[in-house]
Amino acid sequence: MAKMTKSQIVTAMSEKTGLAKKDVSGFFDEIATLAYKEVKGKGEFVLPGFGKMVKARRKARMGVNPATGAKIKIAAKTVVKFRLAKAAKEAVL
Repeated sequence: MAKMTKSQIVTAMSEKTGLAKKDVSGFFDEIATLAYKEVKGKGEFVLPGFGKMVKARRKARMGVNPATGAKIKIAAKTVVKFRLAKAAKEAVL
């Protein structure tokens, strides 16, 4: 089963809501922009009933280069994680 492309999602949402594809596509672009801005500034963005994006700090750690087997130090960094809402988990599972 193939995953849906953005254009397929936009078409499906356009048919469900009665809005023009251009409006639906614009909405998705704006919500993505808002999510990035909120996570960068406040550390999290919540989409009720779906989940939330959170900024998390990852500690420095030791790793192994798979090609040579040599130990390497992996620097600390900030990453973005997505936590699925309980309602979404229950709906899918």
